[in-house]
Amino acid sequence: MRSTGVEVPFEDFVLARGPALVRFAYALCGDAHLAEDLVQEVLARTSSRWGRLQPSPEPYLRTAIARELISWRRRRSHGERPSDIPDHSGGHAADEIVDRDPLWRLLAGLPARQRAVLVLRHYEALPDREIAALLGCRDSTVRSLAARGAAALRAHPDLAYLSDSGTRHAGSPDQDGARS
Repeated sequence: MRSTGVEVPFEDFVLARGPALVRFAYALCGDAHLAEDLVQEVLARTSSRWGRLQPSPEPYLRTAIARELISWRRRRSHGERPSDIPDHSGGHAADEIVDRDPLWRLLAGLPARQRAVLVLRHYEALPDREIAALLGCRDSTVRSLAARGAAALRAHPDLAYLSDSGTRHAGSPDQDGARS
């Protein structure tokens, strides 16, 4: 929804842009159920102050979704769980794709901020400045997180074909140790 300067009712926005927000959250976390939960949590928190987010609520909501994911991952790494109820549903088709795709599985194993930076940079094609604004950090932190995340992916045996292709990466040392 483009900003028209007119306040969009909350329900209309959710119906029109909710699926796009879930896709965005899914790209960040790689889990369809978690993506839906993230979006639902953020929308529930912002519904009471919807008028203050106008005329352009989506950038704020995307930022909130990214930050909520990082917050959930931190809580989970400290033993907290939003719910201990087992999921016996049939599974999402999107989850099955992630399970079959080694790159998505490896991304899911990265720390939340590294994963978010790589997804926002390569899937959403956002520049570092916008990623930094979304995550509440500096541009240099985004570059550092991207470099560490990419290095972790390249070092993984499942993706060895990416670095063993016989081509050098720009700035990598050649056989004599000189930089290209």
